[in-house]
Amino acid sequence: MRPANELESLSVQPRLIRPRRFGDDRGWFSEVYNARRYGELGVGTVFVQDNHSFSRDAGVLRGLHFQRPPHAQAKLVRCLRGAIWDVAVDIRRGSPTYGRWVAAELSADNGLQIYVPVGFAHGFLTLQPDVEVEYKTSDFYAPECEGGLIWNDADLALPWPLSGADPILSPKDRELGPLADFDSPFDYDGAPLEALQVPAG
Repeated sequence: MRPANELESLSVQPRLIRPRRFGDDRGWFSEVYNARRYGELGVGTVFVQDNHSFSRDAGVLRGLHFQRPPHAQAKLVRCLRGAIWDVAVDIRRGSPTYGRWVAAELSADNGLQIYVPVGFAHGFLTLQPDVEVEYKTSDFYAPECEGGLIWNDADLALPWPLSGADPILSPKDRELGPLADFDSPFDYDGAPLEALQVPAG
């Protein structure tokens, strides 16, 4: 599948957000979530749970994950320490961009966040040791609704920045299946995937 940045004139689904930072000689302050401001940016999701992960090594790959209805999750992801390559894959049945993806580097330094709507599989690769990632979700964790796609699916052709090394995976992530065997429970909502736009600094 082609990456979404090869598509033209399509509506945005996942969204890249840069919270403002206010700095002085002490450091900086940032408001990393404000429901009113994020609503103005098109993210009107109500979040109910915050998750925080730590990855000891570079090359840890978590994904590609989603939750099925009735507990499907949208996510708002940020990197608190280190850096990750973060990806969202369109898995909405009937979508003209089904199986296409967008990705961005999120880091503690750049402060970027990615909003991953319901109907997208999500994953990330740590680019440095000692990485911490936090993400908000729009529904509670429901293990009976867990799902995922294998990270190295040839149909997705994700260019994970691994430099030829094998990723560090959980046993569960090693057993995930390919997109070709996936029967999506997510409906297309009329907005095809578009390349992520880097927000102004």
